[in-house]
Amino acid sequence: MTSRRDFFKGAGAIAVSAAAISKAGAATLPEAMTMDNANTHVPPLPSNGRPFNPVVTLNGWSLPWRMNNGVKEFHLIAEPVVREMAPGMKANLWGYNGQSPGPTIEVVEGDRVRVFVTNKLPEDTSVHWHGQRLPNGMDGVTGLTQPGIEPGKTFVYEFVARRPGTFMYHPHADEMTQMAMGMMGFWVTHPKDHTQYAVDRDFVFLLNAYDIDPGSYTPKTNTMLDFNLWTFNSRVFPGIDSMPVRQGDKVRIRVGNLTMTNHPIHIHGHEFHVTGTDGGWTPSASRWPEVTTDVAVGQMRAIEFVATDPGDWAFHCHKAHHTMNAMGHNVPTMIGVDHSGIAEKINKIVPDYMTMGDKGGAMGGMQMPLPENTLPMMSGDGPFGGVDMGGMFTVVKVRKEQKRGDYTDPGWYKHPPGTQAYEWTGALPEPARKYTAGGQSMPALNQPDVELTVRKPSGHSGH
Repeated sequence: MTSRRDFFKGAGAIAVSAAAISKAGAATLPEAMTMDNANTHVPPLPSNGRPFNPVVTLNGWSLPWRMNNGVKEFHLIAEPVVREMAPGMKANLWGYNGQSPGPTIEVVEGDRVRVFVTNKLPEDTSVHWHGQRLPNGMDGVTGLTQPGIEPGKTFVYEFVARRPGTFMYHPHADEMTQMAMGMMGFWVTHPKDHTQYAVDRDFVFLLNAYDIDPGSYTPKTNTMLDFNLWTFNSRVFPGIDSMPVRQGDKVRIRVGNLTMTNHPIHIHGHEFHVTGTDGGWTPSASRWPEVTTDVAVGQMRAIEFVATDPGDWAFHCHKAHHTMNAMGHNVPTMIGVDHSGIAEKINKIVPDYMTMGDKGGAMGGMQMPLPENTLPMMSGDGPFGGVDMGGMFTVVKVRKEQKRGDYTDPGWYKHPPGTQAYEWTGALPEPARKYTAGGQSMPALNQPDVELTVRKPSGHSGH
């Protein structure tokens, strides 16, 4: 994280409305902080204001604030950013304070919040505080509740965080472009009583999607459904950090969806309850155990479980194409097709041509040359070889020895003896043949022919 203290000095200073500042009661703008890497940053406990238990933003961070006469002030910078989606690929996106998604904003129920939004984009923007109860003029819909924030201008949003819950922020200005370019962020309002709904680990991230042609850097913003990069917080596996937890921890994972389709989010090895939605916390009597919950477009879900079983447990979207990277949608299915002869001929013309798909779609072990700034469809190595995953996939790492508050990656799980799948090396039974099919319930094919008498129905002619 680097300082932006000198950001407003010099000829390129941002113009701020003096009237807006005086109305807000602020003499100066709060310092705008920025983040220059895609690591997961665990925030410290709050140094001022009401106490709360901070969340951990997967491959992201929480935005610092200042207290000004009892008001919690933040400064968001809407700007072009470069986001590393995974080692080997970067994307030219739009975001906030150096990243896409922007930093998580954490406040407490009852806080008066003032957010300064400076626009460094080449077009007008706004910020909608998705799910919040606030004065209509602070809702951030360009043309309806406010004029757009012109390039070089700063607007001030001010309201009271009236209810605890899980929220988002994003533009309501040229949404097709701005959200497709990555403009979004997470907002968490903690309850007044920091012991209410308390958990040991509280992770947050947004689901977003991009269509970036192999070899290019900028998303195609007119894409409706055929995206090729499905992401957690604008990161794809193997670039997504794991979620390390201590065995016995009560874990909450908050997910917001700002893609163009729904996502069935699934965890291995544990069941969970959906404890929070867009509307707030769900009553205890309305909860039931699940291992998958569908998060629709514009929705937020908070799930909770106790990490009872140690191991490396997969956590992912259960749509198969959403756990791949840079995939092509027009590749024919070649399973069972022998094209070794044609491959040999093509290799004389195109030396790097590779036969693929005649035995299935697995990409493990392939060394196909890729265009610059392009990721393999499935990559990432586990302790036993290629994981064959990409996109919306990560691992919840449950360890008995993980210390409380420790979010460092513990490495791969070491399975106790007798607890891992193994190869069978004994004799195999004879395969069932067609003449044994059905057992005693059907006549076998090697039995004498059975004569059947067929009687045609009579009456009701023409039916």
